[in-house]
Amino acid sequence: MGFVKGVLDLVLPATCAGCDAAGSACCPDCFAVLARPEPVVRGPTGMSPVYALARYAGPARRLVLAYKERGRRDVAGRLGAALAAALPYLPSARADATGRWWLVPVPSRRAASRVRGGPHLLRLARACAAELAAAGHAAAVAPALRLGRGVRDAVGLDREQRAANLAGRIRLDSRGLPPPATPVVLLDDVITTGATATACTRVLHEGGFPVTAVLTLTNAC
Repeated sequence: MGFVKGVLDLVLPATCAGCDAAGSACCPDCFAVLARPEPVVRGPTGMSPVYALARYAGPARRLVLAYKERGRRDVAGRLGAALAAALPYLPSARADATGRWWLVPVPSRRAASRVRGGPHLLRLARACAAELAAAGHAAAVAPALRLGRGVRDAVGLDREQRAANLAGRIRLDSRGLPPPATPVVLLDDVITTGATATACTRVLHEGGFPVTAVLTLTNAC
């Protein structure tokens, strides 16, 4: 496998998804753009602090779009590393009583997952957990949420429309729940109006899982 990868790298050398520089899926300069987590001032969930690694613009936007919409799965590791680097230092975020971080990815529509080769946020959460573990922090991914039928693509919808689109359609998934009362961190890629984060946070809180922080790659608010 290593030999095959080496040959492919020679034939199709990696380029940065953020700036097209040769050498890696995400070059150091573009990775640095994701190294300054800041609170989302509007606090759109109204229930848990929200943090974003960058504005949804420039290299950060291109990285997210390349990963999410253009098949650049090789970017997942670097995006996960950026989330993992920020997470332990967020003021409100906390691990469970044993020191384990529990990561809950925002769920994806089935149609979108099919196009993207699987739930892209679940893949991102697993990359984040792997990076946390490599840094000595116990971590686990809890795919605790699922979308019910009837959820539309949210592109072009305003906050009220997005909220109505999700109303009653985000549910706990018993197959992916962490232990009862476990504090969790909700992970997303782009926060636009905050409607999705609000709905997910509410369902988790009502299920007995306190969301200590929402961490997203980018902020488009």
